Amino acid sequence: MIVHSLGDTASIANRFMAELRDEAIQKDRLRFRHNLTRLGEIMAYEISKTLTYSPAIVKTSLGSANVPLPQTDVVLMTVLRAGLPFLQGFQNYFDKADVGFIGAFRKEGGEELSIQTGYVGAPSLENKTLILIDTMLATGKSITETIKTLANHGRPAALHLASVIAAPEGIDYLRHAVPAISHLWTFSIDERLNGNFYIVPGLGDAGDLSFGEKL
Repeated sequence: MIVHSLGDTASIANRFMAELRDEAIQKDRLRFRHNLTRLGEIMAYEISKTLTYSPAIVKTSLGSANVPLPQTDVVLMTVLRAGLPFLQGFQNYFDKADVGFIGAFRKEGGEELSIQTGYVGAPSLENKTLILIDTMLATGKSITETIKTLANHGRPAALHLASVIAAPEGIDYLRHAVPAISHLWTFSIDERLNGNFYIVPGLGDAGDLSFGEKL
């Protein structure tokens, strides 16, 4: 698994990340979602550089131009609900991609964390390039369960995992648990997980900040 930490390179993405983390600015729910979408667009552009391209001739009113166009069949898949604004950025760029959704939630209590998956709506993944979108990569267990659940939908030719913030524990877990992941993309690898399995310093609950607190 190749890890790409995009925040290590200074860019405008760092301002969007700073606003996501800032506890005063993140109270603006619309801006929080918009920043997630903008980061999705930036990451989609970076991932697009790894795809397969073929030359094509495009006719203009004054002649023709030789343009390399992507040939890779991409499927976008997000984990509900926090992934929705981040997904929108990917859809803005991969506008012809099929899109799927999966529900995954934590069962907390004690020293262990378990994950259950619920709703699944996925297209065929057979020989596709799957971009699996989950805003926060904490323990890595929700991604593991998601990929197990998606096994019934075909075997992707390539698997990219896209997150905004990742914990080192989650990265290490996925290296061993899911060797099928070819690339992990994130904007920040944070310090650690706390005793409740939340990322430190992180930004809080991305789902609650995007849509309101769960009952």
